[in-house]
Amino acid sequence: MLKLLLGMLKGLVIGAGVGYGAFALGLDGAFHWITYGAIGALVGFLVGKPIWSLLFDKNATSVIGLLKAIFGFGVGCGLYAVVAKVWGGGPELALTMLSEEPRRLQDWQPLLGGAIGAIYGGFVELDDSVDDKSKAAKGSKALPAASGKSPANKAPAKKA
Repeated sequence: MLKLLLGMLKGLVIGAGVGYGAFALGLDGAFHWITYGAIGALVGFLVGKPIWSLLFDKNATSVIGLLKAIFGFGVGCGLYAVVAKVWGGGPELALTMLSEEPRRLQDWQPLLGGAIGAIYGGFVELDDSVDDKSKAAKGSKALPAASGKSPANKAPAKKA
C-alpha cells in the first residue's frame, strides 16, 4: 500500500510539473497529445525502478525502462483521449487566478497531467514492487542450498 501511494505521489509531481511547463508555454490544441504522452513516458522512466538503477543492475536489462516509457506514452495519450473525446472534456473549470474564461479539464495541463501521472505512477510502482517480492521470496528460499554450507549439500567422500 505504501509503494502504491509513493508511486502515485511521484507520478503526481512529474505530471503536474510537465503539465505546468506546457501550460506556461501555452501548448494547447494538438500539443495535448504530446504533453500527456510525454508525462506517461517520463513516469515510466522515473517511477518504479528508474532507468539509472536498471543500467547499473547486472541482473536487469535497461529495455524494461524503455518498454515502460513507450507503454506510458500510450497510457498518457489514451487517458487524455478518454477525458477529451469520450467524456467530452469534463467539467468546465474557471480558476480565476489563472484565467478569465472557463476551460475544459484537458486544457488545465497541471491538473490532468498530475492525475495521469498519479494513475500510471501508482500502477508502475505497484507492478515493480510485486516483482521485488517474488524475487526476494525465491532468493531467500534458494540461498541456503546455493551457499554450499548446508551439511545436506556435501557429497560423500569417495574411497579409492
